Amino acid sequence: MGTRGGFPAARVRYTTSGREESEPAVSGHTGRNAQPRPIVVQAGDAQLVGDLTLPEQAKALIAFAHGSGSSHRSPRNRQVAAALNVVGFATLLFDLLTPAEADVDERSAAHRFDIPLLGQRMIGAVDWLGRTAETRALPIGLFGASTGAAAALLAAAARPKAVGAVVSRGGRPDLAGAALTRVQAPVLLIVGGDDRAVIELNRQALARLSAEAVLELVPGATHLFEEPGALAQVVRLASTWFARHLGATAAPATGS
Repeated sequence: MGTRGGFPAARVRYTTSGREESEPAVSGHTGRNAQPRPIVVQAGDAQLVGDLTLPEQAKALIAFAHGSGSSHRSPRNRQVAAALNVVGFATLLFDLLTPAEADVDERSAAHRFDIPLLGQRMIGAVDWLGRTAETRALPIGLFGASTGAAAALLAAAARPKAVGAVVSRGGRPDLAGAALTRVQAPVLLIVGGDDRAVIELNRQALARLSAEAVLELVPGATHLFEEPGALAQVVRLASTWFARHLGATAAPATGS
């Protein structure tokens, strides 16, 4: 097998604008008219506000973990979620911090970078989905951005039977630390090709993941994927990854 940058070529790829023939098609537009509705996620002792969107005949549910300083109203995550809804995925966008914790002060800054706390909140959300009647039958995928990627991976490590796939966008998976070795779900790491520092951190995380994992570099994209067409590439890669891994082999959300 060839290598690229010291890693097996199969694990580090440069995306292209078209769909590879080997990628499974994401069928249908069953969620085009699906509308988000406000919900409260009970994660341990914390009540976390968010939006749940449930297209008819949803094939799986994708829970989003936003980055530090962001919220469930992040325009980039909402754009990705809306695109996933169109192709039939349910989505949960929620705040990892309570309103009091998210107040802009020194205390909230500490919370925003408290990876164990964020991971526990993500675990709590996975458990909540597993006991909520309208979502408990759906396989779960996690989508993390920035520090939210570490929170998603901590949840995947803690709930291997519930989490069927993980996607990170411009994330800091390295912050998941030793939990990376315990992740069993397939992991897709998407990084902008011009986001040099984050590429290296993702390479380090990739080396520690023993589950199926790929680092996908989007040429010309920077950290926030603000370049024309960059976020569309994220949507294509994420929807293909989730469609491939959250089919009949993905377990419903029933906890660990």
